[in-house]
Amino acid sequence: MSTVVSQAPAGASEAGIAPHAESNAIIKPGYHPRLTNEDLAPLKKQTWGQYNIFAFWMSDVHSVGGYITAGSLFALGLSSWQVLVSLLVGIVIVQIFCNLVAKPSQVTGVPYPVVCRAPFGVLGANIPAIIRGLIAVAWYGVQTYLASAAFMVLALHMAPGLAPYAEVTRYGFAGLSALGWVAFMVMWVLQAFVFWHGMDAIRKFIDWAGPAVYVVMAILCGWLVWKAGWSKIDLNLGGIKFQGWDALPVMLSAIALVVSYFSGPMLNFGDFSRYGKSFEAVKKGNFWGLPVNFVFFSLLTVITTAATLPVFGELITDPVHTVGKIDSTTAVVLGALTFMIATIGINIVANFVSPAFDFSNVAPQHISWRTGGMIAAVGSVFLTPWNLYNSPEVIHYTLDVLGSFIGPLFGILIADYYIVRKQRIDVDALYSMSPKGEYWYSGGYNPKAIQALVPAAIVPILCVMVPTLRGAANYAWFIGMGLGFIIYAVLNRSDKT
Repeated sequence: MSTVVSQAPAGASEAGIAPHAESNAIIKPGYHPRLTNEDLAPLKKQTWGQYNIFAFWMSDVHSVGGYITAGSLFALGLSSWQVLVSLLVGIVIVQIFCNLVAKPSQVTGVPYPVVCRAPFGVLGANIPAIIRGLIAVAWYGVQTYLASAAFMVLALHMAPGLAPYAEVTRYGFAGLSALGWVAFMVMWVLQAFVFWHGMDAIRKFIDWAGPAVYVVMAILCGWLVWKAGWSKIDLNLGGIKFQGWDALPVMLSAIALVVSYFSGPMLNFGDFSRYGKSFEAVKKGNFWGLPVNFVFFSLLTVITTAATLPVFGELITDPVHTVGKIDSTTAVVLGALTFMIATIGINIVANFVSPAFDFSNVAPQHISWRTGGMIAAVGSVFLTPWNLYNSPEVIHYTLDVLGSFIGPLFGILIADYYIVRKQRIDVDALYSMSPKGEYWYSGGYNPKAIQALVPAAIVPILCVMVPTLRGAANYAWFIGMGLGFIIYAVLNRSDKT
């Protein structure tokens, strides 16, 4: 059973911050300004129930990227039952890991970068925070670009005369057409609007957005099945190429792909579990939102994708393109809006909230949660994500190299909380700059965490960069996580906490 120690930290005479009466933050006089603001401080009230966590995962799954990922597994040459087993095993692994990473934040009421102060040190926590924040910025831009594609489909359907402005060669800047810029900035502003209204607004948005997307996807699926006829739909999208034991390596790759897809949100899931009413509520929300929701979503996805072949004469894995093929204006409007909402949902929960907390953690008194999020949003524009996305080699090396750090960061955090500290965290010490503080270590940095991170990250990076090791690249997250966990636990084996 976990125990959270909340005693006055050494150095209680450090500069304090007076709490605001209307705030949901607990800010004690001993909390140092360099480590504290209202967004990073422990919560007074934790109000999210299992439905809110379930809705969070619905928003995280329902996106163009999630649609394509789920559909791609059915094109690996496996039979339908083999794909479903792979999906189920992969998502159950994600569920187990999410429960593990959720607990320290739920019991303390603090976000991911603050929990990282325990293993990395009160200042060293900026290392995992910045790494996760940079990954989120890159993906935020890519997801916003994908959502803008749905907006362009809608705009061109309603006003065909805009077609010339969709051509980069005629009206383009920095690799994006004039209409593309308008679409991208509209999506950019809509996401910023939801985010700017705070976590409660985000909770309300994802509470209705996830179910709404399901309703429209079910309608789209039903219409395609009706048009095609069930007998003409083949769920084995790529044809069955692997039988018996030959299918096992492919199934393992599919399982690894599922876990890797969710590795980002899984790492900083504490940013959301901190709002959970109880750990039980979080676990129940994870159960309904991950294995149940993901398998149902995957089935809906593959039926919809498979039905595009008999209906349109080609296999379409991108739902935005599927919607664009439909003649009905109502269907195009409804479908485009749905995938715009779906992508806004995943972008906010997976790629906006994380850097908001992460960048705020770097300089709490100068960067608020909102400011941190806007830094990420502005940074995503300067990355020109359409150029990143349109160059598979660039996006492959950029995101895979950054992603090689996610596994080790996860492994170190889990090893510290469950193995080294036996589920005990001194909450007040997380906000202390005293050299006598429990998480001060050496100048605010824990050398053991850094010593574990470096080799645990180098190996997955080599798997990504070295051609002869490419076979292990699919398992980079597992390799990094395992190495981070083992090295950190071994380095701390003589410690008594």
